[in-house]
Amino acid sequence: MERETEAALAVGVVTSIVGFTSSFAVVVAGLQAVGASTAQAACGLAVLCVLQGAGSIWLSRRHRMPLTLAWSTPGAALLVSAAGLSIGWSAAIGAFLVTGALLALTGLWPWLGRTVAAIPPPLGQAMLAGVLVPLCLEPVTAMSVSPALVIPVVVVWLVLQRWAPRWAAPAAFALAVVLVVVSVLHSTGSIPLRVPTLELTAPTFDWAAMIGIAVPLYLVTMAAQNVPGVAVLGAAGYQVPWRESLLLTGFGTVAGAAAGTHAVNLAAITAALPASAQAHPDPAKRWIASAAGGGFYILLAPAVPSLTMLLAAAPPGVLESVAGLALLGTLAASLTSALTTVSDETGGRLPAVVTFLVAASGTTALGIGAAFWALLAGLLLRFVLRTPKAARHAAGRTTTGR
Repeated sequence: MERETEAALAVGVVTSIVGFTSSFAVVVAGLQAVGASTAQAACGLAVLCVLQGAGSIWLSRRHRMPLTLAWSTPGAALLVSAAGLSIGWSAAIGAFLVTGALLALTGLWPWLGRTVAAIPPPLGQAMLAGVLVPLCLEPVTAMSVSPALVIPVVVVWLVLQRWAPRWAAPAAFALAVVLVVVSVLHSTGSIPLRVPTLELTAPTFDWAAMIGIAVPLYLVTMAAQNVPGVAVLGAAGYQVPWRESLLLTGFGTVAGAAAGTHAVNLAAITAALPASAQAHPDPAKRWIASAAGGGFYILLAPAVPSLTMLLAAAPPGVLESVAGLALLGTLAASLTSALTTVSDETGGRLPAVVTFLVAASGTTALGIGAAFWALLAGLLLRFVLRTPKAARHAAGRTTTGR
């Protein structure tokens, strides 16, 4: 095997390790927040690993480009914020099915993608930032609850942010697992191990779950995963097969929904590594890295139930702290985008700030979660504050477009 191919395989494995460990805790917390038991959350994660791994192998081999799939980390954070809805696991499954259907429909009907794109990006980013805030506060509050476990994790994360940022979240996760193992051994004398099992749940379709989970989950997955994923690969010189990618991830989400798959999508941040020269000097052969990463995700799937059981046995705040640390970078990027890409003609920063505050409040009304109301409040305020000049400009563009 040539040295370049070996390097591509290694990059693929590293990509999967970073993606898995940096957001594993977020997805566990998200699934459990909407009613999943430990076994159901483990099943959802294992199926996600298999689906995104198989999808990465299929797309990268078929198109000979580094197309990497992932689970929706921002979407999982959204699920954490929806805990107050108390809709039940079967209603969450129904929402996952609708999310997958919307992703697939976006691939079939471009008008749906254009409708999503019409939502002002600052408001979408502000909504995401607000959703992330409660989880990102967890490391702070947990230090007073479980200081012996949380403080070392925070210190390791901080040190690696200075010297090796890519490995900060994975190292924090690894240390948390080690500390939890020691804690569980000390208290029970054994490590909880679980054989992978398939836990299927029949969906129910609840209007509050559709509006409070399915629609925001779809919007966040499109805005924070699929669109940036296309941009990352575009910057590396690759044209993503948009329709096929959306159809594959949408139908994959639908296929895995009953097992707890909340959303499969294009990778965003981790997509950059397989698409770079580190994977292979020849751009036409970098697909090997994505295929290898997909294969490694499938190999990781059997270990998911034991990891989930272990983290479920951790003292309060540990799982949430690891998840919060992993999302701090996403929070910073979302806030920056929400507050620096606005125009005074459309109300300035105020609509984005209101969107952020409503989303961060966690308020529910009529059984619908804060993410939906946040976006609605931001759009309403933006409309009210929009200047006549901006309205005339938009009307002119519409007339010209006809």
